[in-house]
Amino acid sequence: MKNIEKYKKDLQFLIEKGDKLDNSIKYECYPENIESQIKAAFKDDKKVKEYIQKMLPFNKEYQSWYSESLVLIKQLLPDRHSDFVRLYEKPKTRKTIAYGNYVMEDYLQNLVVKSSFGDKKVGPEAAINQFEQQLNILKSIERRFESTLFDIRQLVQADLFDSELEAAKELNKNKFKRGAGAIAGVVLEKHLGQVLTNHNLKSTKKNSSISDFNDILKSADVYDTPTWRKIQHLGDIRNLCDHNKTREPTKVEVDELISGVEAIIKTIY
Repeated sequence: MKNIEKYKKDLQFLIEKGDKLDNSIKYECYPENIESQIKAAFKDDKKVKEYIQKMLPFNKEYQSWYSESLVLIKQLLPDRHSDFVRLYEKPKTRKTIAYGNYVMEDYLQNLVVKSSFGDKKVGPEAAINQFEQQLNILKSIERRFESTLFDIRQLVQADLFDSELEAAKELNKNKFKRGAGAIAGVVLEKHLGQVLTNHNLKSTKKNSSISDFNDILKSADVYDTPTWRKIQHLGDIRNLCDHNKTREPTKVEVDELISGVEAIIKTIY
């Protein structure tokens, strides 16, 4: 169950970083109020200064936190993925900017909206609530791990896939290229089948191939054309390994297949 432990470790890191970023954004928006709270807690000017100096620079650290959190949420809490993104991206249909639709992109650009009289209508402090909602979505994954409703099937499957790919690497290393490629191909096919299930998609064929799954997922806009082409290429190498062709697959080709499958199962859900 090494994948579950990895996810838990990654989640804990992101939650801790998120809590630090929460302090940072509040300090950036309300420096005097937050500093007075810090002074009340430490009652030591030196410690207060050290604490403030160690605060994470929000604009610099938020982007990596958001990107890493997004991947974790997409894998473990897909039903909240769109909510997490919505709190970051500017709404395409937004005509006016108000407290309720001020998003993290606005904060990163230090956007301030003023009235025609020059009075401030909304500014960066509006993003505090948006960020805290994102952080709470992330924290809800932690509670889901403890829930009996949490489906660990995909995480167990991820462990199995990792083991199978390690076996494929060993076979290829020992010049059993066709066997190695066949194993990697099966992993890719099973994973794409699971991705279809994750997106409530189905194949009409009884025995679907990598190419069939790939076409369905691209048509449903699960991923883009370059990814589709990459998977088609991996499928071609798999077919070369599975069937007696006019030539043998090379070790380099099988290495490419294995590494390509590793990348796909870690990035496409």
